[in-house]
Amino acid sequence: MTGPAIEALLEESRRFPPSPEFAAAANATAEIYAQADRDYLEFWASWARKLEWIEPFTVTLEWNEPFARWFGDGTLNVSVKCLDRHVRAGRADKAV
Repeated sequence: MTGPAIEALLEESRRFPPSPEFAAAANATAEIYAQADRDYLEFWASWARKLEWIEPFTVTLEWNEPFARWFGDGTLNVSVKCLDRHVRAGRADKAV
């Protein structure tokens, strides 16, 4: 087989900026990116705290290259986010 090595195929430098209309309607603003740049661990921890945890996390990130474990000592119940919160809000009988 001839051709570029796999390493060469993994490089991508093109940019595809969104249209101004799409960017204006986006939830992610420049401030969100600035917050993440200032302290990415606290940024992700603050978003994770908005979830309902069975056992809240105390460690945001465990990094043992090449492995990363986010919120590893916490326990989530996915049904809370997907189902239970809607039932508690009075929408138990509403089909989506």
